[in-house]
Amino acid sequence: MVLPASIDAATMHKIQQAVKWTVYALLIINFVFYFIEDARRAAYTLHSGSTFFDLTSAFATTIDESAWFILLAMFEIETYIVEDENWSGWLAKTVHGIRLLCFLMIAHTVYAFTIVVTDLQPTVVVENVTSLCELQGDGLSYVYNLEYTEIDTETCGSLSTATEFYRVGNDPVVSDLDGLDLERDLALADLAEAVLWLFVLAAIEIAVRLQGRGITKGRLVSAAKYSTYCLYASLIALGVYWATLSHWLYLWDELVWIGGFAAIEMNLSEWREEIQDRQATIEEQT
Repeated sequence: MVLPASIDAATMHKIQQAVKWTVYALLIINFVFYFIEDARRAAYTLHSGSTFFDLTSAFATTIDESAWFILLAMFEIETYIVEDENWSGWLAKTVHGIRLLCFLMIAHTVYAFTIVVTDLQPTVVVENVTSLCELQGDGLSYVYNLEYTEIDTETCGSLSTATEFYRVGNDPVVSDLDGLDLERDLALADLAEAVLWLFVLAAIEIAVRLQGRGITKGRLVSAAKYSTYCLYASLIALGVYWATLSHWLYLWDELVWIGGFAAIEMNLSEWREEIQDRQATIEEQT
């Protein structure tokens, strides 16, 4: 694309930075929404016998988002804030170490989602129950499409017309067969999303490490670049799936996080041009 003559490189750089920091601000707002959602669900799924792992699983998305924020900051430091000549020693080791810690936090999310998928597989019937109203007073909640409702005298008659109900994982939660199947599908989607983002991370990490060594061309560089496009398309497809179930926040989440890492790729592009300019200057001098 040819830019208008009135927009010089410096102006375009300012526009790109404004877009980037706007995306980062939106991600902070996004984090607050997810924390509120995790806290709301935890009120239904956690109980007096819950373990520390149950607690971290209930807030898996919040933990995951925190790790992604730190990762984004570490990539921003390496690809934009710190100049190449200052990138060495304790600084590089610290940033890479923090990134590794974040990878482990995200791996915890994948593990937590895997446990959720596994826990949802058994089909455990709530015996001797043909109506939700028979469960009022038992401290149980009904879930459908991730919406939790306490079963009491006011709600039990309107939640489901089914005559058979099932335990949802190991939580004090029940649903009908349609609701249980949907919970399984949504849990698989969560797991798939977490795995896809790990692949995105791997691709970006490869690109950053290669450029850190002055490598800006080649099959590995191209593979890392174009694989992210395929992964982003898959993530958007998952977001659209969630949107069809009225989970618009999840589609929004995918779009803003893709925007966040697109900003890192924008940094990589500028950095790549700087490396290539330096290499061209050296070649001319020799």
